Amino acid sequence: MDGFTMDGVTEQLVIEKKDGVGYIRFDNQAKRNAMTYEMWHDLPAVLDDFDADDNVRVVVVSGQGGKAFCAGADISQFEKNRSTEEGVKIYNAATEEASHRLRTFPKPTIAKIEGPCVGGGVGIATCCDMRIAEEGAIFAIPAAKLGLGYRVDGLKPFVDLVGPSYAKEIFYTARPFTAQEAKEMGMVNRVLPRPMLNPYIDDYTRRIAENAPLTIKAVKVIVAESLKDDASRDMDLCAQVVKDCFDSADYKEGRTAFMEKRKPQFKGK
Repeated sequence: MDGFTMDGVTEQLVIEKKDGVGYIRFDNQAKRNAMTYEMWHDLPAVLDDFDADDNVRVVVVSGQGGKAFCAGADISQFEKNRSTEEGVKIYNAATEEASHRLRTFPKPTIAKIEGPCVGGGVGIATCCDMRIAEEGAIFAIPAAKLGLGYRVDGLKPFVDLVGPSYAKEIFYTARPFTAQEAKEMGMVNRVLPRPMLNPYIDDYTRRIAENAPLTIKAVKVIVAESLKDDASRDMDLCAQVVKDCFDSADYKEGRTAFMEKRKPQFKGK
């Protein structure tokens, strides 16, 4: 199934499913794909749909048009949505829920980054498992120029990704960083010339989609648990996801395919 729309979901989220990949594209191009309240609010519904679809093995998040990933929040909505205490609570609840759902989404996620990736855009990219950027991508978190404060739940994943020293540098200076600088800090996995970006992403998603979903799920769960304090880790969950792999039909299929010297056909069961 290629491009489609979901009832009740803003048209500013362009959704597509193709060859085992779910695509989410932010479409607010006049404002460099800045996030509106509607985009934040509706993102979890799209993720729920992708999660429930066994044919979707990996998700790619990007900006529509190829000129910007996401320039953060759509400031033009602030007077309407964030000018009162109640409005701020509603807006923050939507952003927190969307970020949490993306960060804890059980399938692999890749942020494909072209052009500016700023503020909340960096937050969204950080919520993904991997970030692959083109050479002209620019990263910045200008909170210190706006007087904004980041809560622990918003900052900790970023610290986990780049470490405390780089996190401080990025927030203290509020300056733009190049894609290469971002790679050196560990913010992105790969930096590619723009013409190579789409073919590279296509190859990566194909490789992931062909692999055993339960194995990938187990890795994602255990990596997330490993980042927690020892006392907070759910070791029973870690043991269960590994057991699920060994108990699965996919494990048998993997062994059989290896012996028969053919490509395995995994079903996620």
